[in-house]
Amino acid sequence: MRTCLKDPIPELFDAARYLDAAVSAHLDGDGDLADRLIRKADMAPVRDWTESLWGKGGPWTRPLPVSDQPPKLPKAERVPVRMPTAEERLALLRRDGHHCRFCGLPVLDKRVREALRRHYPAALPWGRRNVEQHAAFQALWLQYDHVLPHARGGGNGLDNVVITCAPCNFGRTDLTLAEAGLCDPRDRPPVRSTWDGLERLFRPTPRGVPTIVCS
Repeated sequence: MRTCLKDPIPELFDAARYLDAAVSAHLDGDGDLADRLIRKADMAPVRDWTESLWGKGGPWTRPLPVSDQPPKLPKAERVPVRMPTAEERLALLRRDGHHCRFCGLPVLDKRVREALRRHYPAALPWGRRNVEQHAAFQALWLQYDHVLPHARGGGNGLDNVVITCAPCNFGRTDLTLAEAGLCDPRDRPPVRSTWDGLERLFRPTPRGVPTIVCS
């Protein structure tokens, strides 16, 4: 049994460091440096790694022959889909941190991407197609993933939801852990680090003025 679908490549962590430095540059008022670092994080190997994981008919969408797995339910029989509330998201972040519970990648909430994109739209593309999206923000995109998939009867309780990166979430699709050949991420402790998900963008300065105004 594996801990994740595919081991992260070093370039993913390089990209996270570039984005971390870009946010520091932005908060220091050096927009030119922030722009350059955001562009530097848009790396072809990162995109290739992500593309190798997700997509209909991809290598990770074929279930292993495991018996006694919950069936895929008709939509009318599934638990109603909803995103975690703000309070639940905070609880998940306190529990899991800003790291994927499967592969350990540092992750970023879409609010961070949207805020930076307003300042650096040319450096941070986010089109409708995968190929038109910034590779690092795509790969490190924070998700709230159902351990037992929603399509297989999984509920929305925090005991069944973990923080993951987008490739681990979308790569597994609606396979159970057994069908994907994965260990249960809840059986090992979350990654602990100084990575803050770049949430410092939204923290007040010493003068009490927001670092980024989200309009």
